[in-house]
Amino acid sequence: MNELLPIILSIVVGLAVIGGLIPVFIKARRNSQNYTGPRDANDPAPLDATDARGGGTLVEERPESQVPASELETVEPEAPAAPALETPLPVEGRLVRLRARLSKSNNALGKGLLALLSRDTIDEDVWEEVEETLLLADIGTDSTMDLVDKLRERVKVLGVRSPEHVQAMLREELIALVDPGMDRSLNITRHDDRPAVLMVVGVNGVGKTTTVGKLARVLVAEDKDVLLGAADTFRAAAAEQLATWGARVGVPTVKSDVDGADPASVAFEAVKAGIDQEVDVVMIDTAGRLQNKVGLMDELGKVKRVIEKQATVDEVLLVLDATTGQNGLTQAKVFADVVNITGIVLTKLDGTAKGGIVVAIQKTLGVPVKLVGLGEGADDLAPFEAESFVDALLN
Repeated sequence: MNELLPIILSIVVGLAVIGGLIPVFIKARRNSQNYTGPRDANDPAPLDATDARGGGTLVEERPESQVPASELETVEPEAPAAPALETPLPVEGRLVRLRARLSKSNNALGKGLLALLSRDTIDEDVWEEVEETLLLADIGTDSTMDLVDKLRERVKVLGVRSPEHVQAMLREELIALVDPGMDRSLNITRHDDRPAVLMVVGVNGVGKTTTVGKLARVLVAEDKDVLLGAADTFRAAAAEQLATWGARVGVPTVKSDVDGADPASVAFEAVKAGIDQEVDVVMIDTAGRLQNKVGLMDELGKVKRVIEKQATVDEVLLVLDATTGQNGLTQAKVFADVVNITGIVLTKLDGTAKGGIVVAIQKTLGVPVKLVGLGEGADDLAPFEAESFVDALLN
């Protein structure tokens, strides 16, 4: 028994030593997790080494502000950059482009007449061909007879046959027929207490909305403050199309978010907004009308009457597709009876159009062609000039 006692005591002491080392080992292992070295993207935030529980709780470090809360500013997020506004071509630039394009595409009338009148012998057969050429160009019967009579007299009296003399003579007579004395200016001067109001009318498909957008560019190029009214509430996306045209040059558009809204109401609100905002010109785009539909034409008259409750309608432009020829005359007569047309806009006056329609419309209605368009470009609209038009036909 005495021999076993030292062995038992050694075991007890060893167990005591081992028991005392276990807590130290555990604590050291826990502390080894509280590292403060470099972090990478996948590491969690460091553990708090002073956490009495030592249980690995994540502690989010929050930096303290060095500025009193009362002095902090709220920084609003920057708004997205507005799209850059387009700069419309000046009127002079448009005229140059239109003359060049017209002289290249729509000169069958002038060349045909020059060829006929430059023959060595001009007999009755030639004069019949001259008449046919003019009629096919949609100049109209009365204007054709008048022009042929004047040409006959001048050729007989002067007896000239050279191309230069014939061209000069033909130019003079055509210019007189187009009537350069008509007032082709747009009535867009602001009144003392309200803007000038311009309505654009026409049948479906002639390009009214596009014409309003292009005309807005013309007016912006002349430093006019413009507002658009989208009173074409029946055609899908017409209001959005007009607003897009306006946005390109910084012109606001008044429109309704309701499909099929009352056009007169939209027109009224547009003019009211124009008065409140003191703009120079309010342009109203109207819905396409079939000229043989009495109800639709009556509604167009209503739009005009509603506008006139707060402002005068200074200009009513009828948009006509130049390729429709004599059908355009029929349309023009009906619209003139309803809303008192003050000017004509001829679109698509390109190689497929007949230039004589200018003469026929003006003679029939006594209303001048004020604007012409020759293409789809944003700046392919310009004031009509009688002499430039005839020169383009003959060159």
